[in-house]
Amino acid sequence: MRTSRLFVEQDLPLGSDVTLHARAAHYLSQVLRLRSGDAVVLFNGDGNDVAAELLVCSKRECIARLGRVIRSESPPLLRIHLAIGISRGERMDYAIQKSVELGVSSITPLITERSVVQLKGERKDQRLSHWRAVVIGACEQCGRAAPPEVSPPVAITGWLPSSGGGILLYHRSGTRLPSLAPPGAEIRLLVGPEGGLSDGERVLAEDSGFVAVRMGPRVLRTETAPIAALAAIQALWGDFR
Repeated sequence: MRTSRLFVEQDLPLGSDVTLHARAAHYLSQVLRLRSGDAVVLFNGDGNDVAAELLVCSKRECIARLGRVIRSESPPLLRIHLAIGISRGERMDYAIQKSVELGVSSITPLITERSVVQLKGERKDQRLSHWRAVVIGACEQCGRAAPPEVSPPVAITGWLPSSGGGILLYHRSGTRLPSLAPPGAEIRLLVGPEGGLSDGERVLAEDSGFVAVRMGPRVLRTETAPIAALAAIQALWGDFR
């Protein structure tokens, strides 16, 4: 049986007994139905997985005895920064989740001309919190111990000039990914929302150092495009090799 793995927002001093925060206590006792004596793996984002035993596990309190570090996450061979136009709920969630599984280092949600979802004020904060929770859930599932950062949503016109350039997915481009020179230690990937980037945004991206590339002969959905590109990037230059 696979040992449950959980992210906790607290220090994990090795060899000590810690009272887990309420969210973790609820999840371990009420969702996973774990009991005293069960083993778990805890991580807090510092890159380490810590073995632990539950001394107490109820919906009101969970106390874990921390053991040793059983795995430390190595720095990525290639830091991939994903900038993606904000799309409707499940599509955005899916793109974020799978991007985490594929090793993305950071995510910047972009507000574009064709973004159907409009985020302002409290709703903007709620979506950011939700996306960060999606990242944590993906890390718990795929084994990552250092969750990628999700930046607050920003207008693409404000982000592009200081972005540093990278790869822009554009289905009418004549350039293919394998024809590009290998990047250095990091690369930025820009993906539009439903309907893609506007002509003006695409021109601004290219003026800001982005190279437009085509991912095969088919038009990919906004949630499919970053997954295909990330897998190809990892296969060419990253940790799929």
